[in-house]
Amino acid sequence: MRWSAGVGQEGEPFEGGGRAVVSQAGSVLLVETVRTTGLDTAISAALAPWRKPRAVHDPGKILLDVALAVALGGDCLADVGMLRAEPAVFGPVASDPTVSRLIDTLAASGEKALTAIRSARSEVRSRVWSLVGHRAPDTDGHVTVDLDGVLVTAHSDKQDAAATWKKTYGHHPLTTFVDHGPGGTGEPVAALLRPGNAGSNTAADHITTAQLALAQLPKTYRRGRRTLIRTDSAGGTHEFVAWLARRGRWLSYSVGMTVTGAIHQHVLKIPASAWTPAVETGGEIRDGAWVAELAGDVLTGWPAGMRLIVRKERPHPGAQLRITDADGHRLTCFATNTADRPIAELELRHQLRARAEDRIRAARATGLRNLPLHRTAQNKVWLEIVQLALDLLAWMPMLALTGQVRLWEPRRLRLRLFSAAGQLVTTGRRRILRLARHWPWTGHITAALERLALLPNPG
Repeated sequence: MRWSAGVGQEGEPFEGGGRAVVSQAGSVLLVETVRTTGLDTAISAALAPWRKPRAVHDPGKILLDVALAVALGGDCLADVGMLRAEPAVFGPVASDPTVSRLIDTLAASGEKALTAIRSARSEVRSRVWSLVGHRAPDTDGHVTVDLDGVLVTAHSDKQDAAATWKKTYGHHPLTTFVDHGPGGTGEPVAALLRPGNAGSNTAADHITTAQLALAQLPKTYRRGRRTLIRTDSAGGTHEFVAWLARRGRWLSYSVGMTVTGAIHQHVLKIPASAWTPAVETGGEIRDGAWVAELAGDVLTGWPAGMRLIVRKERPHPGAQLRITDADGHRLTCFATNTADRPIAELELRHQLRARAEDRIRAARATGLRNLPLHRTAQNKVWLEIVQLALDLLAWMPMLALTGQVRLWEPRRLRLRLFSAAGQLVTTGRRRILRLARHWPWTGHITAALERLALLPNPG
């Protein structure tokens, strides 16, 4: 049964015993996104092997309910109770013990359950990108995937929690996000849970995470260098860059590099005429910043075709320079296998990797502030739930919102759209959700529901 949205009349009396009042009424945007994208059927099919005979609740529905609760701001399994309180919106919701048993069952199956969930997400992602058409998260037919580590603090003695390099205590997962560029936000494609003491530049972990991320992309992006892998200097290891280079026929990379003593010495030898002014978004020249390309024996031992580009810039007043900085300028460096673009343009492309920090901030606000379960296997399932929630928070704006509203991060979506209250009216086979006329963002909610209603039903 599809949702219709209307606008309630002002001045109507209210009292505390209303039976048709719906809290978090704006969350029907996420419910409709689940239905429109076919995520419900895909997850249910993927988790069918874990459904017990004569079970009342479908495992896929249970997992999606937890993901919806996380998308709405929940940070533990028990927060699914906010959905249970609104059966008219979310349908029947399993009890807390049933939810916990499912998480334990999926955790016990190890990689088999994780692979099933990831396969369903990949299937639905392809459908979403085809639905949005020209608004798909690519630039000129290319997709950028950012890898970055996240420190997740643990406030109790959980399995694999350990001291981190920042002298905190918890876990150190590696995450990957598709960068939607200036016209959108971003969406998660993979996450690898690791102990808190896992190294920042562990090549094997970067390779595993990149493989998981690439498996999430539609197959059309797996040829002709249509995918760019972008990392900070933690990815600048011989093993990881060599792995990327071996996939050079269809994969581009832009990987931060540590400024070593050898690189520092080469920078000191670069003549002034070889420095090119750095540029900003829009093509404007960046004052006080220059880029140059290094060549020669500094590339010895690295894959053929790799370009090493260094940037120097005047630091802001009071900034402390490092021993590898030169002539009062801060140095940064990155490697790429893109051969047909100017170095200033490539350096700007690499600098835009900073948008991954926005995605991490959104993830922290969506279930990644802490890992709520005790065992690592359980928290791996939780990490998949967080990614499902972030997927929904990315897909709904892609499919239903326009303009600046499409750029809103999770906290603002919750505050302005999802938190809207409404009145549920049932007439025949139609359910009408009446939203308050005075709510400033009612128009965005109703317009978004109309756009979702116009999309074709999933096959």
